[in-house]
Amino acid sequence: MERKVLLTHCSDAKGLISKITNICYKHQLNIMRNDEFVDYDNGHFFMRTELEGYFNEHTLLADLDSALPTGSQRRLVPAGRKRIVILVTKEAHCLGDILMKRYAGALDLDIAAVIGNYDVLSSLTEKFDIPFHTVSHEGLNRVEHEQQLAEAIDRYQPDYVILAKYMRILSPEFVARYRQRLINIHHSFLPAFVGASPYRQAYERGVKMIGATAHYVTDDLDEGPIIEQDVTHVNHTFSAQDMAKAGRDVEKSVLSRALALVLEEKVFVYGNRTVVFK
Repeated sequence: MERKVLLTHCSDAKGLISKITNICYKHQLNIMRNDEFVDYDNGHFFMRTELEGYFNEHTLLADLDSALPTGSQRRLVPAGRKRIVILVTKEAHCLGDILMKRYAGALDLDIAAVIGNYDVLSSLTEKFDIPFHTVSHEGLNRVEHEQQLAEAIDRYQPDYVILAKYMRILSPEFVARYRQRLINIHHSFLPAFVGASPYRQAYERGVKMIGATAHYVTDDLDEGPIIEQDVTHVNHTFSAQDMAKAGRDVEKSVLSRALALVLEEKVFVYGNRTVVFK
């Protein structure tokens, strides 16, 4: 038997849960878990259904299309392990957290490769028997660098590409190539403290709370659909270095949680928002 996840979203209407579950029953599929949500403001319905059984995917989706409102979107995706490539620059905390959680089994994924625009994190990566590739941006324009980067990524055919503190702005063409497959982490000071040394800026402003945001990458810098966020409190005793340390702890935790949600197919992208089933 196989295990798959049915992801459905459409205009809200009466009886949608019954229609979907009855079709699953007709196909003799066991429902292992079901979650649903209605956005009443916009009249939109979301449902995530974990199924187990023997699948005739074409017929199942056709039956759903005949029962659901016009314009409905549905996907049937395999449950289980996904394949990722991680992009890095020089900061180790997010990469290290993913490597350790993968090693311990806390994240069910295959890390196909780590790619950096510097080789600073190569030794850390190779300790976990994962290939590391350096695709330097030096001496190249952005088009040339991104072409080489895409070639390195595509060699591994990942389901997702994770920007684990990858400190390069990506072009719209590159983002479009991996639409809804690029996941980024950044501090949550934006747009208050942009540019260099955000923790120094936050310290000088005397903030009392810092955090991190994991989101899908879009053409709008750091404004893509949000997957996960968290904060931690700080106070006047924290130096800029203390704030940076606390911020790194939040960043790595938020990125790992967001990654788990995406890999488990628990995230719907809806406009510039997400619906996340936890």
